[in-house]
Amino acid sequence: MAQYLSPGVYVEEIPSPQTIEGVSTSTAGFVGPTRMGPITGTPPPLSSVAAYVAIYGSLDQLTFEDVGIQTTNFVGQAVREFFDNGGSLLYVSRIYDFGPNAQSLLFPGGTPVPYGYAWAQQPAGTSPPPDQQITWTGRYPGSGGNVTLTITLTISPNVLTQPSALSAPGATSSLRGTLPYDIVWVDMSPGSSPPDAALYWAESYLNTTTGATSWRFHSPTDNAPGSGTDISTLPAGTQIYVLKAGMQISYPDSTTRVDSYTGISFDPRSTQSFAGQFGPNLANGTQQLQVPMVFNFTDTSWAAGIEIAGIMLSQAGVTVPQLIGGSPAQLMVILEDGLDGYRPLATDYQGYEDATNPQVKTGLIALEDLSDVSIVAAPGSTYGAGSDNNVYLNALQTTFNVITHCENMQYRIAVLDSPDNYSISQISAWRGQIDSTYAALYYPWVQILDPITNTEITLPPSGFVCGIYARSDQEEGPQKAPANEVVTDALGFELMLNKGQQDVLNPIGVNCFRYFPQRGYLLWGARIATTDTDFTYVNLRRYLNYLKQSIDEGTQYLVFEDNGPVTWAATQQQVYDFLYSEFLAGRLFGTSPSQAFFVRCDQTTMTANDIANGRLVCLIGVALLRPAEFVIFRIGQLTANSGAS
Repeated sequence: MAQYLSPGVYVEEIPSPQTIEGVSTSTAGFVGPTRMGPITGTPPPLSSVAAYVAIYGSLDQLTFEDVGIQTTNFVGQAVREFFDNGGSLLYVSRIYDFGPNAQSLLFPGGTPVPYGYAWAQQPAGTSPPPDQQITWTGRYPGSGGNVTLTITLTISPNVLTQPSALSAPGATSSLRGTLPYDIVWVDMSPGSSPPDAALYWAESYLNTTTGATSWRFHSPTDNAPGSGTDISTLPAGTQIYVLKAGMQISYPDSTTRVDSYTGISFDPRSTQSFAGQFGPNLANGTQQLQVPMVFNFTDTSWAAGIEIAGIMLSQAGVTVPQLIGGSPAQLMVILEDGLDGYRPLATDYQGYEDATNPQVKTGLIALEDLSDVSIVAAPGSTYGAGSDNNVYLNALQTTFNVITHCENMQYRIAVLDSPDNYSISQISAWRGQIDSTYAALYYPWVQILDPITNTEITLPPSGFVCGIYARSDQEEGPQKAPANEVVTDALGFELMLNKGQQDVLNPIGVNCFRYFPQRGYLLWGARIATTDTDFTYVNLRRYLNYLKQSIDEGTQYLVFEDNGPVTWAATQQQVYDFLYSEFLAGRLFGTSPSQAFFVRCDQTTMTANDIANGRLVCLIGVALLRPAEFVIFRIGQLTANSGAS
């Protein structure tokens, strides 16, 4: 409480009353295999297909080692359909199955390379001493790491100013555009034969005599800080050139993606060097996710930058004087042997958490820390369930895992894919094994024109459905059943259902896609896969999740507040105001607030034992809107004697 000790006018701020804001309900989380990208940790948010491609690779097909043939990239395609159908924010938890080959492979030089990671060496195909060998590896496992690096070596013009006055008393010289640790070519006798020239690394230091920044140059054998050749001791006429590199990264897929870098230094101590921009641990989180490969040079001496430059000059087959003379210098490094691993199992989708390092999480567990996710799917996990019993069991267990995840997280709904090529009787039997108020099942698969192969393929429903959920939320709100909605990109369905067939599936909670002349391809079902009649429809579960999470997050401030009438009244008013705004928005059933909802937080909702044990209990009731699933018009024929009113 403020103290007033002397007469005067005191102006104080009055805190605004606490309010409850509605949470987002349209953020989705996908789990499944991709071509590249991190396989542990909390996934980054994605707002477009381009953002997905930058981290997880293209939509090109995957090749699982145990399957041996190319398989549709279901997660990548689902991401595209999510955004095409109205989604705006998505997380992807990538999973990777190393199969029985998790043992390390070996480079010819003996450096261990885990299974599935792309790799390359410089010099290629040789076994030089380990401290004279550059190794490149994929940052993450996967075929997306099989990139091609085109490295171009560049040389600057002479950067030394006042080269003719170096020996004059009081003369000062400097280097234009040179950075500390740059690799420079110092030619002390231009035009002489043999030339008195070599590669050095440049050290900037404060000259205590002049008070200005000056330079020293270090050779591989004279490289301790403080030693070296001072710029003031160079002979008149010396010329200095800065050697740098540019690089393009080309990707092994049907896209034309090329990442370009310029002004790359060689000395690992420079943040602009190969080690700084492509090392194993990058300071920039976005680069850590998007840079597909890792540069490694085991020599950590002061001469490392000169050695790296020498290796690349040798690989390009050019000398520095030739570069100065205008000769092109380019070399190519091809990373190979990146593999997509084995087809993921149910345990991969479930994921794990490292007990010794909580940051290491995979699969569905990696989605647990993302509070804004409200829709979860595993696109492609049911592919092939009708042709192999092991695949069937894995697909069914994955379905159960996704459902359990949503039930445990409380504020999420599982969008379940039917297996591909399933008949009416098969999908009925599949549905019979599922009973949860947190899951909705969709059937059949959707036909699209694959933008990668330009051929028709079928995709699981979940990517389309999650996008439709988001679109419906943005246009109407989560209280609206996400059905009778156009399926963007659809060319057809795996099975063109008629009304009679849907009459069999709809009552048991299988949501169907249908084609209607003049209206197109529509999602024509919004039921939960449950026997609980209180949660027959998708919008009931999703809207109740929305209310619960909004109230949960909006009242966190109450923890440790005084558990008495003042707090009870404030809590009741806060929740009432939130539900009243929902009523005014037409999201609750009833013609008056009293019909639509009630809120009580007083001694009638708490016992003395509750209060003694620190429990504040607020009782809330809401009347939820149910969809008009069956629209019935009863028409009677008027007789000649009937009056019209």
